[in-house]
Amino acid sequence: MANIIKIKEFDAPELDVYARLPEVQLLRYYEPQPGLFIAESPKVIERALDAGYEPVSLLMEERHIETEGSKVIQKCGDIPVYTAEFDVLTRLTGFKLTRGMLGVMRRKRLPDIRQTIAEKRRIAILENVVNPTNVGAIFRSAAALGMEAVLLTAGCSDPLYRRASRVSMGTVFQVPWTMMDAKSCIWPQDAMAILKEEGFKTAAMALKEDTVSIDAPELFKEDKLAVILGTEGDGLADSTIADCDYTVKIPMMHGVDSLNVAAASAVAFWELGKTE
Repeated sequence: MANIIKIKEFDAPELDVYARLPEVQLLRYYEPQPGLFIAESPKVIERALDAGYEPVSLLMEERHIETEGSKVIQKCGDIPVYTAEFDVLTRLTGFKLTRGMLGVMRRKRLPDIRQTIAEKRRIAILENVVNPTNVGAIFRSAAALGMEAVLLTAGCSDPLYRRASRVSMGTVFQVPWTMMDAKSCIWPQDAMAILKEEGFKTAAMALKEDTVSIDAPELFKEDKLAVILGTEGDGLADSTIADCDYTVKIPMMHGVDSLNVAAASAVAFWELGKTE
């Protein structure tokens, strides 16, 4: 049975995780063990629970306790549920809660690259995509359009940051993923070698002259394909492009020379997620 606690003091230490600790500190909360993250909205929290993440506490608008929050509370078991009116929660957190609900959860230890891509045929790789909204949107497209796993370089925004997981609609808990640790797997050298050993061909999404069209038959015929997308603005590094088997361009009209990385990912996943 959950412990419903009415918020009376903003400076209560148990509320630090919601009100005063930045996400980087949550990430390192139990260092060297995996830390914490915040999930926002009932759908995102439920998908995290369904994926086996352990809840620590909930922060919920009072009116949701007996309505849409009741299912989440029941799933979480015996944990604190801090509650107040909407305006109070907005003042506490500094933003308006989506569907009036946040949940703090324990992170899991990330798998290595080989574990993440084992038995997969279509995967996505993100190179230094720093905007959490873009990361979340890319995960949502990956889940919807046939990408079976996502690898992220160390320079990417964390998929478990609140905004990323919210924009993804919780699909960050459904698509297998890992981040490449700069100490154990240097990008692109080490990762490219592993991809090659595991039978993957690599397709760099880039605006270069020497490219193949996104609907090229040879891409469709590849048994295993990794679709690689670059950072906002500059795109993929030249060294990454040089290491790839294909450089792929999305044909565009009306003089448009590029798409936002999240939009480009949806087009790429729709086309390149297909297999024979």
